[in-house]
Amino acid sequence: MNDAMLLAGIDFSCNPSRKKPITVATGRLDAARLALDDVAELTTLAAFETWLRAPGPWLGGFDFPFGLPRAFVDANAFGATAAEVIASVRARCATRMAWRAFIDAWGNAQPAGARLLHRRTDAAGAVTSTSPMQTRYVPVGLMYYEGLGRLIDAGVTLPGLAHSGDPARVALEAYPRRLAHALVARRSYKNSDEDDRRATREAIVAGLEAGADRFGFALACDPALRASLIADASGDRLDAVLCLVQAAVASRRPRYGLPADVDPVEGWIASD
Repeated sequence: MNDAMLLAGIDFSCNPSRKKPITVATGRLDAARLALDDVAELTTLAAFETWLRAPGPWLGGFDFPFGLPRAFVDANAFGATAAEVIASVRARCATRMAWRAFIDAWGNAQPAGARLLHRRTDAAGAVTSTSPMQTRYVPVGLMYYEGLGRLIDAGVTLPGLAHSGDPARVALEAYPRRLAHALVARRSYKNSDEDDRRATREAIVAGLEAGADRFGFALACDPALRASLIADASGDRLDAVLCLVQAAVASRRPRYGLPADVDPVEGWIASD
């Protein structure tokens, strides 16, 4: 991969619509500058599938889990790689609601405190990410169900997950909250147009624009795009840009910054 390639950050929805689309931020690195080109909205999973098949070279950071906890995978004999696991999940659960029911049934048979397991990577950063078995509230388990299989069907490469696809189209798991935390600590920035949330979104954008020392590059975008990141009360447009920055950081690191011992059924969240 090189600085000329397209970079993308994807804020995913397992059930996209005009109200809650899949949001895709795209840009390119130019030395010490990350130019934000566009923030697009995909309102269907079919549109997402089409986007994944766009010719490379591109590197994307996707905000949904690429793997499941090892103990859960082994207990259910799902397989030894990410592709085997999602194939087993799809074979046993024809819909994401059937997948929710499967996780519920398994969890209800476990001791208290052992129902929503985490992966090693979930606790590797300053902010612990939600269990990929969580299918309510923040339904990342449903996002896993709808997202990962489509990456594999589209033939993209998933580093660290024992799945080699098209080397010119590479997908990494991202987590925008970790990067947001590094910039504004635990201040909330999503799901409200109150002055404090808007101010926090503006502080995050300003932190990305002043990111040369932290990242080796600084975000650059035109005034209209910048304003849209701050005005979007959902925070989805900003999350997509945070994922874009994580992809840009990873693009300049050996092995995309992934450790050598990534568990191929759990995966790894790209560091900021």
